[in-house]
Amino acid sequence: MASSQLLASGQHPVSTVIGLEVHVQLKTQTKLFCGCTTQFGMPANSQVCPVCLGMPGSLPVMNREAIKLSVRTGLAINCSIPPMTKWDRKQYFYPDLPKGYQISQFDLPICADGFLEIQDPANEDKTRRIGIVRAHLEEDAGKSMHDEAAGVSDTKIDLNRCGTPLLEIVSQPEMRSSDEAKAYLSELKLLLTHLEVSDCEMAQGSLRVDANVNLHIDVDGKKVATPIVEIKNLNSFRNVQRAIDYEVSRQVVAWEDTGGTIDDAPKTTRGWDDQAEKTFEQREKELSADYRYFPDPDLLPVRLPVEFVDSIRETLGELPAVTRTRLQDQYGIKMYDADVIVNQGKSMIDYFEAAATASGDAKKTSSWVMQDVMRTMKDRDLSIETFPVPAATLGELVKEITDGKLDTSRGRDVFEHLTTHEQSLAEAKTALGIESVDDDALTSLCEQLLASNPQVVADVKDGKQQAVGALIGQARKKNPNANPQAVRQTLLDLIAEM
Repeated sequence: MASSQLLASGQHPVSTVIGLEVHVQLKTQTKLFCGCTTQFGMPANSQVCPVCLGMPGSLPVMNREAIKLSVRTGLAINCSIPPMTKWDRKQYFYPDLPKGYQISQFDLPICADGFLEIQDPANEDKTRRIGIVRAHLEEDAGKSMHDEAAGVSDTKIDLNRCGTPLLEIVSQPEMRSSDEAKAYLSELKLLLTHLEVSDCEMAQGSLRVDANVNLHIDVDGKKVATPIVEIKNLNSFRNVQRAIDYEVSRQVVAWEDTGGTIDDAPKTTRGWDDQAEKTFEQREKELSADYRYFPDPDLLPVRLPVEFVDSIRETLGELPAVTRTRLQDQYGIKMYDADVIVNQGKSMIDYFEAAATASGDAKKTSSWVMQDVMRTMKDRDLSIETFPVPAATLGELVKEITDGKLDTSRGRDVFEHLTTHEQSLAEAKTALGIESVDDDALTSLCEQLLASNPQVVADVKDGKQQAVGALIGQARKKNPNANPQAVRQTLLDLIAEM
């Protein structure tokens, strides 16, 4: 649905308002307040201890690495890092939260007041700045598994995830379409994986999204807002888009059905039914007072000295948005190409730059990486780290094509050979019987072709240069190593001399 449109009844302009809460599992070896492993896929309830089970008398111990990863993320999303942060207890009663409260952060989050630049989906030449309210640390709850088979209504609880460190990144409600929401999530995921603070595996629950959606309707010059709906636990970017689009349509219909009146309804929580492709009501959303926040008495506040923050800032390196612009400026490649390369990660960026340097033709190298390298990776389920053709070898291959020593067709033969044989470029060419054709041999070949095809000579002299195309195929049959471009030019040069 577009970010603004006209409602059918009364033709009132309406804008979509979207804010996202992204829950990111940090890439630590152990949980936030105990020594239990965070490894995924272990047997249910095998990664628990008295601390994450909330046993009486057990005391939490803070995970320093989680603090470092949170600060690293906060700096990358342009947040301010306070000199002190603290822990709070958030009270609510879920079956997969054994303590009956969650250790989180309320009024002093570890990161606040940031922003993330995204490409504007409506105009690729523009960017949009999405504000970030805060990013705070908290422990995860467990996982409820519902068995709804015929005649069975059991719920099983797996507490392995209890206590896993989460960084909750809360955006300002500044997105105006599901496309913008997807662009924001894509850029954020790229940044998080680049920083190596999270693997962001949505299928494993290490990145989960809650979308807050409502409408601003212009009624006689006054803004009327529909009640905010929070769509919980969306586990794919596709579902985020579909859920937002459905919810916008539902709220439009609901507003029209009321005759253009809006009750003072509270914020509600809805789930997403992937099969039915619609949201469904779960409960009224709690307010801050309902959670009864208070400072956790078992955990001291955390001081974050300027020197500590600066030492982390120095490790950030070049961030993806900067790399994307640099690749365009330094190598002259298209924005789309730079975006695809950067989205593949740091190893792909390094591979492209090494190959482009070796070839001397960054644009042609980019085409080979985008088409041949990435296609082979996908077909053979390879990563760039395990790709069999080294960057320097690809660059050497592209250079030979650019210099006219190989035509593109033969170059692809060599490339395919290199993906299955650990050889140098020269060895691969020898194995395929590819040899250089010297100028004298090429001239002799073209003279024979012209002597056998006088009509082609006549046509070219009449201004039909395309007529030589019929002879290029013949040249390749007589000598497969003959470069089509070189053959064409030699034929034209010889005809011009006749």
